[in-house]
Amino acid sequence: MQRVKHGYGSMVAAVLIPLVVLTPSTATADDADGDTLRPKIGLVLGGGGARGMAHVGVVKVLEELRIPIDVIAGTSMGSVVGGLYASGMSTGELEREITSTDWEDLFRDSPQRAERSFRRKRDDDLYVFKVKPGFNHGQVQLPLAYIRGQKFDLMLNRLTMPIIEIEDFDRLPIPFRAVAADLETGHQVVLGRGSLAKSIRASLAVPAAFDPVEIDGRLLADGGLANNVPVSVAREMGADILIVVDVGAGLYRRGQLKNAVDVAVQLTGFLFTLNGELQIRTLGSKDVLIRPELSDIGGADFDRAGEAIRIGELAARQASASLQAYSVTPEDYARYLSKRLRPKSDLPRIDFVRIDNDSRVSDEVIAARITAAPGEALDEKRLERDISTIYGLDLFESVRYDVVRADDQTGLLISTKAEAWGPNYLQFGLSSSNDFEGDSTLRFGAIYTRTAINPLNGEWRTAVQLGDEPGVFTELYQPLEPRLRYFFSSRLGYGTENVNLFDAAGNHVSRYQISTVGLEIDGGRELGTWGEARVGYRRGDGHAKLIIGTPVPDSAVDRGELFLRLSADTMDNLYLPRTGHFGLIEWRLARDGFGSSANYDQVALNYVHAFSWRANTLIGALTGSATLNGEAPLDALFPLGGFLRLSGLAEDELRGQQAGLASLIYMRRLSAATFFKSYVGASAELGNVWQRTPDVSLSSAIAAGSVFLGLDTPIGPVYLAYGHADTGDHSVYVYVGPRFTF
Repeated sequence: MQRVKHGYGSMVAAVLIPLVVLTPSTATADDADGDTLRPKIGLVLGGGGARGMAHVGVVKVLEELRIPIDVIAGTSMGSVVGGLYASGMSTGELEREITSTDWEDLFRDSPQRAERSFRRKRDDDLYVFKVKPGFNHGQVQLPLAYIRGQKFDLMLNRLTMPIIEIEDFDRLPIPFRAVAADLETGHQVVLGRGSLAKSIRASLAVPAAFDPVEIDGRLLADGGLANNVPVSVAREMGADILIVVDVGAGLYRRGQLKNAVDVAVQLTGFLFTLNGELQIRTLGSKDVLIRPELSDIGGADFDRAGEAIRIGELAARQASASLQAYSVTPEDYARYLSKRLRPKSDLPRIDFVRIDNDSRVSDEVIAARITAAPGEALDEKRLERDISTIYGLDLFESVRYDVVRADDQTGLLISTKAEAWGPNYLQFGLSSSNDFEGDSTLRFGAIYTRTAINPLNGEWRTAVQLGDEPGVFTELYQPLEPRLRYFFSSRLGYGTENVNLFDAAGNHVSRYQISTVGLEIDGGRELGTWGEARVGYRRGDGHAKLIIGTPVPDSAVDRGELFLRLSADTMDNLYLPRTGHFGLIEWRLARDGFGSSANYDQVALNYVHAFSWRANTLIGALTGSATLNGEAPLDALFPLGGFLRLSGLAEDELRGQQAGLASLIYMRRLSAATFFKSYVGASAELGNVWQRTPDVSLSSAIAAGSVFLGLDTPIGPVYLAYGHADTGDHSVYVYVGPRFTF
């Protein structure tokens, strides 16, 4: 592996003022059909977000009418469709890609949970909000945009792979220009060289929605800010006749301006619509303007791609009388197509791999996750998995790759960009519950995390919790080698836990608050992204304080134990899962020689598996815990009770030396909105706790169940539930924060 440094140039352009283009103008026509008298036809595809899917329908009709396209200029979504078509993709391939893509997932930056490192998955055990702002030099910092575009970049790289070694866009099957805007000046920038995928991505970078793209030292954003319908660019490319497709949403009329949001949208529309109208006014009598009637399809309605394509087709057919003037004979069109064939799609052989890394972690950490080897043909799917694994470390704003040429060799360049708002992060959280029978909790938390404290991505985390169970801890997590598999961890903290004790009739007889000052030292190995093996030592000096009720005869709660834990986690969502499994087995050896107030051995086993079909999910869960010998003290007893843990009973109403629970949970998704998924569900549960091993029996198990509404929100899961047990107990629960406790 080698490392390369950044190189920067400069470029400036503006709409309707002297233009500087990043490649020489293509002033001469390539008359592929052999007709030297045929005018050079330029296709201009404007911006409009999801409305730009209509461009595919227009191009389909142009092919049916045998209209040869000599140059293409595109802005924003017009650059996506135009750039891919110019690269040699057929309209059929374009339509299949656009209609089969999961656009909601594509624009969701977070990697699939299965691709996140096991360390990052454990962040879900905390109840902090999903927003993760930076906290550097005493200031809160946020990303430049909501979407970083990581997955979109990978898709564009894949789709442009057959021409990835072409840097001059005049050498594409159809010469092409993408229009972007300089985010510093607002001036137009015309992209005609470099990476086609990166140029398309820059043209599409809607400010505040998509991260801007840096090219040759300029920070570039959506070209619609400067030239949403790039007529002038196509003319600069030498086009004699223009076919222009405008898919802009236009401006609200006075009666449609009803609130502040409408006014804000209108102000943004001025930038895009007015500069587009200026360009359209320059069209001549021989040019053809097509404006698909997209009605209520908005710029973000990517799920209506198929509908937009059909509307584009209809609009082009309605303009067919004007378009047919530029149709050529079948023989001439066949000759034209033969010169526009897409380059061979054989993937290049990789001679070298280089790392361009601006983060604080070492190049070796990145290189250890790249499995491509010199001498092998590039494997796109494997490379995308490798890139996703690097991105899943949650250290990088973006992880991209390019195929480059150097010294007559073809190489792979992996570029990582550290999160500009890191490496210090501050998160807040809220957890609350209420069973409307006198048992409620309210906790506020704040967590400071410092990542990449050294080249092996050491991490320091400190947390404070306020509320009914106050506490504080600080933790150091240190990987020991570049693959970040082996690690050492130490944690020091003070914590409290409220323990409620009930009699056999379910009456609340006492409440203790257990306070512990403790230390945990452990180490282990991550097992890919799916699991972890860990061994360690816990030591804690505890004190049990009676808050209300009758004292328990023996309330010594000092901790001193060795533990061994094996964990597995492939769930897509830890608290409202649809697929995957979670498993944990832990063995504990507590001895007075280690500082424990009692001698005992324990084992705890938890397993959850979820699978889904359409909007339905079935979750099976099994918990088994046992004190193998000796007698565990109050704080080490196994609790049951509460929502999904014998619903109907109070939270942790039962505590025993042995515990078992089997559950079957059904959920149906009501809404799949990105920020607010909702589910309705029901559970059937069977279990109990026992004080002696001989008492464990199925006949003494408690049957319980619940119905619930679950919401997946930016502040975490929210549940409203009703539970009932065959003991006659029932409860209504409201929870904010994690409830699937493993």
